Amino acid sequence: MTWLGDAARLRRRRVPAVLITQIGVRGHAPREAGAKMIATADDVFGTIGGGNLELTAIDRAREMLRENGVAPTTLTLRLNDKARNEHGRQCCGGEVVVLFEPLPVVPAVAIFGVGHVGLELTRILSRHDVELYLTDSRPEQIEAARALEPGEATLHLRHSMLPEEVLEDLPQGAHVLIMTHDHAEDFSLCDQVLRTPGLGSVGLIGSAAKWSRFRGLLADAGHSAASIATIQSPIGLSTLGGKNPATIAVSVAADLLSRFPASVQGDPT
Repeated sequence: MTWLGDAARLRRRRVPAVLITQIGVRGHAPREAGAKMIATADDVFGTIGGGNLELTAIDRAREMLRENGVAPTTLTLRLNDKARNEHGRQCCGGEVVVLFEPLPVVPAVAIFGVGHVGLELTRILSRHDVELYLTDSRPEQIEAARALEPGEATLHLRHSMLPEEVLEDLPQGAHVLIMTHDHAEDFSLCDQVLRTPGLGSVGLIGSAAKWSRFRGLLADAGHSAASIATIQSPIGLSTLGGKNPATIAVSVAADLLSRFPASVQGDPT
């Protein structure tokens, strides 16, 4: 399997990795410039030549994974008998430059309710490298989402009369936004969210009065005050007002994107 196939498979499995590329060679080296491999926390795919060179590269890649690094970096290694290092000597006589490019797990966002705000929010988030899960009990809204112009995001569309059942299928750390057309659905989702471990941030669309009522109902359902407080409502930036669906979507997206790594936000630095 090529490195592209390995990278795609790891992305689907949501396994963080580092792509290692030998970008420069002076003199003799085990592999040519352009040789690639991928390292995860406990596995490797491909080779850039073995020996000290490869083991040192794997060590550096795993250090980046432990540090959650998102910026590419390079490392220059000399392959001669005077270059001492942890993994012994490699006497090819050359020098290589190795590029390390993180392949982080992309954020996952689950939107429950693809109405006016949900569709506008999908338009915005679809332009980012995210896994976007869209669920609605109305089939026509799922079809409306399907008709949107394709973007960079990977879309997962699901029509379900019991949207709360979708929660257990979401990846670990998924951010959840609850904005259905039915307050009963909203409440059921809030209740189930608090019974589903491993999720990321959770937001509920609606007024302060709606959230006050929901807090009481959730408490009656047996949830602690601390647990209930993990749900954000109203959602979006408090500094950006307005009730137009597009305005709300911009506010919610801005707040959500601030929780993502800089690489997903498209930070020019």
